[in-house]
Amino acid sequence: MEITSIIKYEGDNSTFVWKHPKEDFNTELQLIVHESQEAVFFMNGQPMDLFGSGRYTLETANIPILRKVKNIPTDGVTPFHCEVYFVNKVEQMAIRWGTDSKIQYMEPTYGFPLAIGANGEMSLRVQDSKRLLINLVGTERDLSQERLVSYFKAFLMTRVKTYIAQIMKANSISIFEIDEHLIDFSADLKQRLKPDFEDYGISLERFFVTGIAKPDGSQQYEKFKELYFRQYADIAEAKIEQQTAVIQAQTEAEKTVIASQAMAKKRVQEGYTYQQERGFDVAQDVAKNEAVGQFTNMGVGLGMMAGVGGAVGGVVGGAVNSALNGLNQETIVNTASAFCDNCGAPLASGAAFCEECGSPVAIKSSCQKCGFVFERPGKFCPRCGTRRQ
Repeated sequence: MEITSIIKYEGDNSTFVWKHPKEDFNTELQLIVHESQEAVFFMNGQPMDLFGSGRYTLETANIPILRKVKNIPTDGVTPFHCEVYFVNKVEQMAIRWGTDSKIQYMEPTYGFPLAIGANGEMSLRVQDSKRLLINLVGTERDLSQERLVSYFKAFLMTRVKTYIAQIMKANSISIFEIDEHLIDFSADLKQRLKPDFEDYGISLERFFVTGIAKPDGSQQYEKFKELYFRQYADIAEAKIEQQTAVIQAQTEAEKTVIASQAMAKKRVQEGYTYQQERGFDVAQDVAKNEAVGQFTNMGVGLGMMAGVGGAVGGVVGGAVNSALNGLNQETIVNTASAFCDNCGAPLASGAAFCEECGSPVAIKSSCQKCGFVFERPGKFCPRCGTRRQ
């Protein structure tokens, strides 16, 4: 019979429990336990002792419980029958899990019955080696990640399915909003599952819900999805139209202000007023008519035309002069100031200041003979030479 003298772990890092294939040892056995491992001795189906990391020589001095076993002298080398299980205590991560069937629940927004799946990862660590071996491993030679998950699959699936269905209904979580709650789902499910793993000596270190499998392709789900997105698309479109209208209104207002500012600057640079600019426009229309007598038909105020003569030259100016005969100076002065020289805003009758910009209204007089509007003080009319009064 072969007597094993050295025993050590020969499994891989993805295994939770590994049983050494040799079972015949003697009291001079050398035991090597790696870091993050524990070795448990079984005799007659019962755990005798537990060893942490290190190198051990199995002697009755090191294993006091062996003294109680008959036929093993304290100084002999008589072989005895024993089993050794190595347990990996390191945290094992990225262990995949997933629901084996769809989770049935009523979509809270529209009352649609939907079926979804869930999946994720978890990390486990052996917390109590003896409890794991006694309650779960039994006589098996190893315990892999896949087999361990299969053992916990029943209550894992039950708790996950029940929790997700209840929490989505209680909080009215739409299937399109569920990804926002994965962190909360993970934390809550970890606390619910932890006691189940601890009963078997396993510590649930981390638990993650990483994905929700939606029923894409299902006719009922596709109709529901179309209804949902159409609703929010209409809301988004209305908001965009409203924002566009506001922006356009703001843009038009800004354009008007900029244009007004640019025109005022242009008038200052070129040395004419808004009133004179209107006179230029009117004079151009007058020049197209065949008779000065048509001024009245055109609705052109004679006071307005009083300021035109100097701008349009002799022909139109002469016609204007004839039309102005008989008008007194006061009438000319009042109508000549119908618009603000600074901003071009219409002036109220008898106003001393502009209502729009606050600029004082300049009182201008005109030549009694030719109607020329005087821009500055003087003794004679610069156009016809008549002495000013």
